[in-house]
Amino acid sequence: MKHFFLSVLCVAGFFGSNIQAQTPEIKTTLAIMTPGNEAVEYRLTPGDNGTMTAPAALPVQVTRHMAETPQGTVVTMTVKATADACFNLSQEWVISGTRHADCDFYMPGFWYHKNLRSPKEAPSFHSSDSWEVREDRLSSPLTGVFDNAGNYYTVLRKVDAPAECILQNLSGDVILPGRTSVGSTGFRNVGGNTALVFSFPYVEAPKRYIRKLTLIPAVRAFDVLHRGDSRTITWVLNHGKAADYSELVKNVWNYTYDYFQPKPVDTGYSVDYAKATLSNFYKQAFNDNYDLKFYSGERMRTDLCEKLPNYQVGFVGRSLLNAFNALEYGEAMGRDDLVRDANAVFDSHLSHGFSPQGFFLECGNVAKGKYDPVLSIRRQSEGVFATLFYLQYEKEHGRKHPEMEKMMRTVLDNLMSLIQPDGSFPRKFNADKKIIDPSAGSTPSVTVPLAMAYKYFKDKRYLECARRTVAFLEKEIINKADYFSSTLDANCEDKEAALAATTALYYMTYITKGDERAHYWEQCQKAAYFCLSWYYLWDVPFSQGQFLGDFGFKSRGWGNVSVENNHIDVFIFEFTSILDKLTAQTGDSRFADFARVISTSMLQLMPDAGHMCNIGKVGYYPEVVQHTTWDYGRNGKGFYNDIFAPGWTVPSLWLMLTPERVPHYFGVKK
Repeated sequence: MKHFFLSVLCVAGFFGSNIQAQTPEIKTTLAIMTPGNEAVEYRLTPGDNGTMTAPAALPVQVTRHMAETPQGTVVTMTVKATADACFNLSQEWVISGTRHADCDFYMPGFWYHKNLRSPKEAPSFHSSDSWEVREDRLSSPLTGVFDNAGNYYTVLRKVDAPAECILQNLSGDVILPGRTSVGSTGFRNVGGNTALVFSFPYVEAPKRYIRKLTLIPAVRAFDVLHRGDSRTITWVLNHGKAADYSELVKNVWNYTYDYFQPKPVDTGYSVDYAKATLSNFYKQAFNDNYDLKFYSGERMRTDLCEKLPNYQVGFVGRSLLNAFNALEYGEAMGRDDLVRDANAVFDSHLSHGFSPQGFFLECGNVAKGKYDPVLSIRRQSEGVFATLFYLQYEKEHGRKHPEMEKMMRTVLDNLMSLIQPDGSFPRKFNADKKIIDPSAGSTPSVTVPLAMAYKYFKDKRYLECARRTVAFLEKEIINKADYFSSTLDANCEDKEAALAATTALYYMTYITKGDERAHYWEQCQKAAYFCLSWYYLWDVPFSQGQFLGDFGFKSRGWGNVSVENNHIDVFIFEFTSILDKLTAQTGDSRFADFARVISTSMLQLMPDAGHMCNIGKVGYYPEVVQHTTWDYGRNGKGFYNDIFAPGWTVPSLWLMLTPERVPHYFGVKK
């Protein structure tokens, strides 16, 4: 993409007294394109009464008005056509006095620091130090820059009435075939200084990210105006001070939440209705064709939802957590079929679900009897997590399982033997405890079952090991604001790492007291803001003809996944319960209020008779919801990927709908 022409605008009084006074530069370029010709870029300079002037006659008139508000400086641009025209309007806000190389950047749900945890095949500083992306990639249409003196600057787009059209070409200068409300935002290195950039319609440069680890040439979109038509676009420029990157994320999330004030989505679904619908998965997915019984819930087609021999104890399969949910629900509702199936899953795991070395068989093709020799701290931990809920429940109902208890102690001892001197755990290893992937980003996943094991077995070794993990978590992840590599199909900055950290600290508050407990709540809140930053505060637009647009889907409350995987999903589990508890701890109602947004919005795509949401069976909740121009190779924005894994989506929503489970496990009464 060509560099924008520059013009300088002084904004008197923009900066507060706590930031060194400087002259901000807002540099404006208008690109005009006529069909069959290359676009021509014009430098715009401010004139009288907000008019912007160009060195040549143009088919449009551009005006700019700026106003100081409590939210920041509101910049309103209007483009009015005096003749038919195709335009793209772009601006740079140069933050003078900053060194681009010394700054960190923030685009919520997409970019943290310099994205250096991500590979060069995904957006990161490995491939470029300047990026501009579509707003619908971001959980809020905002970009921030954080300098080494503790100053931060943000640009936030005021969302227009939603509109979207399907682009005809993937790259280059393209004229839109219809109306869109999607602009773009990002940052750029301008002669060693940092600039925040924002455009309408959107620009994606220097590359466009279209699917996993796939960058293609840049795109610049042109809006079509007919004579007499106009477009008005508004941005809000803001600034502040933060002690560190974590405080930046906290301040900007609160600011953006207050700006958008997202409301719950009225689906009309009660908890009882949602569980009754989801329980269809437990009946239809039960696979008893093999010695190891499980719920078939991964790598299936959305239109078929067929039973497959693919098995995972955790991650995208979550077979044991599904079994516990089915058992608890089946007994509560008098569903003997669900109870029988769930017990068969746990019984068969005791006989066939463990390796000779005493680890869970994590992942494999049960029909072939072939299991992945590479194990993970996450899937092992999730297996223990589900089994301890099961054992506690069974004990409360007078049923004992000493052999399963013994096996859990064996697995826990095996896991604890993998702890590193700094308190971290390797991401992947084998049954002989050889470390295969030493990355420590998944460490908080093991904190949760250690806390549960301490409560169940009353063995202080589990408590001390859990304490070592959270000491590492605090020092290397939370204090460095570096949440990474929790998901097993990517190695980058991701939502699940932030959620795992938040959840680990939440569980620690149940097994500690006094100052230690208070400290864990403080750290939990700190991590929670990073987790919140992945969840959408606004509704991205969709085009007619895209399923999600025709359906009327609202993206607010759904979370983006990772830098590598730009789709939204319902990975939530205990997080809404944690948010409710954070409101009780802090008095800040934003946490609980947004929990209501999440818990209502995430039920929108519930497949039920007459409301199947393009899913083949009732209760098989969708997974890969493609909300922006990114996909796994199938269908694209506004649709699902054709392959999905309801094995984790169903228990994620189930735990969200069961907030009493965790406090009950730890003996906390209502």
